[in-house]
Amino acid sequence: MKLRFLGGTGTVTGSRYLLSDDRHRVLVDCGMYQGVKTLRRRNWAKFPVDPSTIDAVVLTHAHIDHSGYLPALVKNGFKGKVYCTKATHELCKVLLPDAGFLQEEDAKYAFRKKFSKHEMPEPLFTEKDAWEALKHFESLHYHETFEPVKGFQVTFTPAGHILGSSCVHVHHQGADRTVVFSGDVGRQNDIIMRPPEPLQKADVLVCESTYGDRAHGETDPEAELADIITKTAGRGGIVLLPAFAVGRAQMLLYVIHKIMGDGKIPKLPVFLNSPMAIKATEIFCKHHKEHKLNAAQCELIDEKTTFVRKVEESIELDAVRYPCVIISASGMASGGRVLHHLKTLLPNPRNSIVFAGFQAPGTRGDALVNGAESVKIHGEHWPVKAEIHNLDSLSAHGDYNEILAWLEQGSLKPEKVYVTHGEMVASDVMRKRIRDKFGWDVEVPELFEEVEV
Repeated sequence: MKLRFLGGTGTVTGSRYLLSDDRHRVLVDCGMYQGVKTLRRRNWAKFPVDPSTIDAVVLTHAHIDHSGYLPALVKNGFKGKVYCTKATHELCKVLLPDAGFLQEEDAKYAFRKKFSKHEMPEPLFTEKDAWEALKHFESLHYHETFEPVKGFQVTFTPAGHILGSSCVHVHHQGADRTVVFSGDVGRQNDIIMRPPEPLQKADVLVCESTYGDRAHGETDPEAELADIITKTAGRGGIVLLPAFAVGRAQMLLYVIHKIMGDGKIPKLPVFLNSPMAIKATEIFCKHHKEHKLNAAQCELIDEKTTFVRKVEESIELDAVRYPCVIISASGMASGGRVLHHLKTLLPNPRNSIVFAGFQAPGTRGDALVNGAESVKIHGEHWPVKAEIHNLDSLSAHGDYNEILAWLEQGSLKPEKVYVTHGEMVASDVMRKRIRDKFGWDVEVPELFEEVEV
């Protein structure tokens, strides 16, 4: 059996891993690249293997950097099934069509404003392509073993990152070898998600390293957020939280309503301006048995939040000048409605922009948290006068301490570990930490490298 790294190496986006034997090819994750332009260009390159030769796709979770290329894969000839957990399937029904819609809208906007170098900008895929890709999906429960192709037995176990996220266990019957893909690993003490389930067996482990070279802050995120909101409201400003539609948006809503109910911040209007995040919140509440919040707590989020669904309502929200809290996608300010809010709010020093998770290099979020004096949005430069905050203690990724603790909880003794899904320094530091703690054989693979497993 062979493993080829088609993405997710040297970067935190574009996760794609190809497992193959003499007869079959199984792709684990099919993510889009995000961040700097050189990475985004890879989305437009010819896929490294002919999509029609891939027999099945297995997803660790629904985030776009793990699932977002699927519509393009199907568009370019993939005809097999896509396997995932129940919640991942429901979230992909929201995320993929929305991604296609945004691709189309961005292409139209670029054409109208003439800021693309292409005379007729085209989307990578359309909303229709996304719905076509969703016809290929088949969902399963955690711990339910299935055969995507003959000879490959696959099982999902909870990864604790977002709703439906999983570690993918692939057992090849012929080789009698088990390869485990960690996907994105959640926190040991996340505010809303349960911790990842310990791993018990793997001959080969592919492990993420988003925070491989750093630990999350020791500060109390609730207290820190309460302080920011109170100070901003006190000077008549607006707090904008760019947030991933799945996971972070729901966590932020819960924390904000909690600290408001506890009297730690003034009672302010709270807006969720992202149709995708609104639908994801509904799915989050439906699957409340998979996370820490009960049905009543989910209902509280729903009742006390103003959901902004229509474009007209979003435009009206841009005209608001009274203190409030706005949560809007995307989490790295790489697209979506949050860009229009940034154009309105960034030039005013009364406002605060609060990021709540990892910011990939090359994204606007990364530029803002690293002190950019201006950012380019829709072809124009906008001055940064608002206060910028980054609460990485609210991240959904375990840091290196948490991942090491998680690996120690099970009974793992892998023959080989491949560290992926991290910037180059983070992955290499994680490699050394795993090697030094466990004595395992650990390597950071290169893009398109193929290894025997």
